[in-house]
Amino acid sequence: MRRYFLILLLVVAALGGIAVLALFRQPTLGLDLQGGLGIVLQAEAPKGQQVNDEGMERSIEIIRNRIDRLGVAEPEIRQQGPDQILVELPGVRDARRAAELVGTTARLEFYDLEDDVTGPSEGPPQQPVVENTEVLPLLTAAGRVDRGSDASTWIKLKQGEEPTAWYLFSKDKKERLAGPADTSEELLEDLDGEPPNGARFYVVPEGRIVLTCSAATARVCPGGDVLQTGGSFEPAPNTTYYYLFEYRPDDRNSPIPELTGDDLRLRGTQQDFDGSQPIVTLEFNGEGGDKFHDITRELANRGRQAATLLGVPTDDRDARQPALQSFAIVLDGEIRSFPTIDFVGDTAQGIAGGRAQITGLDDVQEAKDLALVLQTGALPYSFERQALTEISATLGEDSLDQAKLAAAAGLALVLLFLLVVYRFLGVVALIGLAIYGVFLYGTILAFGVTLTLPGIAGLVLTIGVAADANIVIFERIKEEVRAGKSVRAAIANGYRKGFNTIVDGNVVTMITAAVLFLIATGGVRGFALMLLIGTLMSMVTAVLATRALLGVLSGFRWFDNPAFMGASAERIPDWQKADFVGRRRIWFALSAIVILIGVVSLGVRSLNLGIDFEGGSQATFQTREPVSIERVRAEAAAVGEESAVIQGRGEETRGGYTSFSLKTESPIEEGGRLLDSLESDLGATNVGVTTVSASFSEQILRGALIAIVVSLALIVLYVSLRYQFAYSLPVLVALFHDVLVAIGVYSLSGREVTAASVAALLTILGYSIYDTIIIFDRVRENVGLMRRSSFAAIANQSLWETIRRSLATTFIALLPVASLFVFGGETLKDFAFAILVGVGSGAYSTIFIATPLLTILKERDPEYAKRKDAGLVEKLEPALETDGRPAPAPQAAEAPVAATEEPAPVGDGAAAAAAARREARRKRRRARPHGRAR
Repeated sequence: MRRYFLILLLVVAALGGIAVLALFRQPTLGLDLQGGLGIVLQAEAPKGQQVNDEGMERSIEIIRNRIDRLGVAEPEIRQQGPDQILVELPGVRDARRAAELVGTTARLEFYDLEDDVTGPSEGPPQQPVVENTEVLPLLTAAGRVDRGSDASTWIKLKQGEEPTAWYLFSKDKKERLAGPADTSEELLEDLDGEPPNGARFYVVPEGRIVLTCSAATARVCPGGDVLQTGGSFEPAPNTTYYYLFEYRPDDRNSPIPELTGDDLRLRGTQQDFDGSQPIVTLEFNGEGGDKFHDITRELANRGRQAATLLGVPTDDRDARQPALQSFAIVLDGEIRSFPTIDFVGDTAQGIAGGRAQITGLDDVQEAKDLALVLQTGALPYSFERQALTEISATLGEDSLDQAKLAAAAGLALVLLFLLVVYRFLGVVALIGLAIYGVFLYGTILAFGVTLTLPGIAGLVLTIGVAADANIVIFERIKEEVRAGKSVRAAIANGYRKGFNTIVDGNVVTMITAAVLFLIATGGVRGFALMLLIGTLMSMVTAVLATRALLGVLSGFRWFDNPAFMGASAERIPDWQKADFVGRRRIWFALSAIVILIGVVSLGVRSLNLGIDFEGGSQATFQTREPVSIERVRAEAAAVGEESAVIQGRGEETRGGYTSFSLKTESPIEEGGRLLDSLESDLGATNVGVTTVSASFSEQILRGALIAIVVSLALIVLYVSLRYQFAYSLPVLVALFHDVLVAIGVYSLSGREVTAASVAALLTILGYSIYDTIIIFDRVRENVGLMRRSSFAAIANQSLWETIRRSLATTFIALLPVASLFVFGGETLKDFAFAILVGVGSGAYSTIFIATPLLTILKERDPEYAKRKDAGLVEKLEPALETDGRPAPAPQAAEAPVAATEEPAPVGDGAAAAAAARREARRKRRRARPHGRAR
């Protein structure tokens, strides 16, 4: 008794600590619950290098610094997989600007403009830099596509030559088909199909690089007659100018570019003003300052020589301007500015002190953005955006309200079920669930877990997990009362014997959750984390908190009243004693028909794969009044999206819907024509946009398949270790059965398959085996107690004893999921739909597939083969008196009886009861070598 008081005191103290914590900290909400921007970035290392952990850590730190300067509250930046970074910016307003700044590579380089320019871009002294409006004149031919030769001869290059970039042009050289690309393989991958016959390959030769300049990146571009224009001109709109430069970054003696972003001191780089013009000041580090001084001194000397060659006067700044040499500042291959170095005055001997300015910027915002990128350093890798999610604040708020309603409804349904079925034990379970809920909330606050919509779905699901643990124990308590024990003794034995069953079932659920968390991406990880934490927490509260509470209450007189406690002994009803195993051919045939229907549907209709698996963009939105799908399709067609896939979601009202999903292959951008049209013409609200690249969707699909395979393998391994390998085979077959049924239902219903569907599928596996373990655990126990019965009789007896518990745990799991399906938003409904189908299928497969299949396998063992026709010999259920209390237990019958018959009682009165108890004790002792009874 004292230890139970101590446990309760610790629980109360922990609850108090969580209450204090809740006063100072609020849960962190994810993007889908408060709106914002989510980006998945794929790292690509420079040529000749590989992505490594050190570089990824540096990239994460740089991105975090950039986001801090944007002022985003509680951003989440983390690495997922070996070469991806997930960035979540809740509450961000300017999504487009944030996306550009987060992923900008910022490869800053400084070139000696007049000296480094080469090839067709190099001109006479009067025009030392020549601009090209086409890239082709700067390239070198490298071969052509010849259908008559082997594919390997499509590209002909000099041996050992490694181009810095690849291009592919049409046969007549008028159309660029693909490029630039780092390798020929990437170039061909960028093509839509095979290259056309006669197409020509071109390369930027080794030791060269193509730089660009345009009105989008610079106010003026280099080129033109220096005597007429000073060596610069204003770029035409929508025109890109190309320049060929020397490129020797690895040359230690004479590197080109002469300086890079690594030579900068980032703290001294900032946005400023030169008079009224916005500028960016640069400060070099010690080595960079020395190099900058040497280079600017060389530029000043060369400018002095050019003045003599051009014959321009040197006593006037404007007059000597054509002779001044320039230092090009290049950001990510684009010329942003090229300030000149004067050979008269303070800069005559170069610029010492390691400071410079970037001028020629259009406005203050451009200067601020450029300074922001430079201040936070150059990312070690280039990053390609793989997925982009934009969620409005109103959509996030609605999702949160729907999730709260679903969670409250699910909890209410579970509590009502426990109170009606288990009476006072249900009250204890209610208190245990309340403690569980507070502990779970405290864990979320203490560890800063970010709550997402899938995470809340996992949280609601754990309500059923926590209630399941109580049901397993309460049903065991009833069995102990039926065996003749007092309520106090039954509770003690129920907790002791039910604990291992709880552990086995919940470990399997945690295996699937852990695999999901390690392999899956995005919101699925949030679901997996909440399921993992909730399952672990439910085991603690079900075993410790409720046991301690019952231990403290056991001193009261009313405690030993089975009717009041909800632990009245109940006989197994006759209708429940069906020959489940003997009718296995019927069950197998029914399952085969259901699976066959699903397979046919899969072949005819396939699956409605979402953008998670196909790539593209998806916009979800709502309208105030019902709108027909045809009208939405017409709006999309009017802005050039005729091929968009449009689906109404929810119930159809007056020939239309108020919630829609629109998928396109092209990106859907915030502020773009499509969204503007939907908002202005249809009154679209609560808009959410998700964009996923094809490569990222392939990765999601690959990760999903790996997660399923790994989960199955770990589950089979666990069952083999805890039971026998023969027990794992029926488990595996039942799991495949449930997966096939779920896939077939998805195909028949046409519901969209997303990454969340995969999470639901793995959850199905966990719940399916949970039910199976409840029955298999009793089979293992009865094997030691029924040494003369056939295995079919043992399996049937085990089903009779546990089917109530199995169905109760299934029902309690379906209650919160049903609340998700009824009260949740569309995302939660899709998720709940898969769970509902899977849990129902799992309950069926446990009883009608797994157990009969286990019987078939075990009856091949010599031990059971010889008593295959023995039937039910030992009877484990005592009779009940009219008041519902256990009657004196009969002796075990000696003669074989049919599996569905009960042997006649042997003995009478107290002597018979005592003999029966001695026999039961003898059987339990004899069963111990086969495993601890539960």
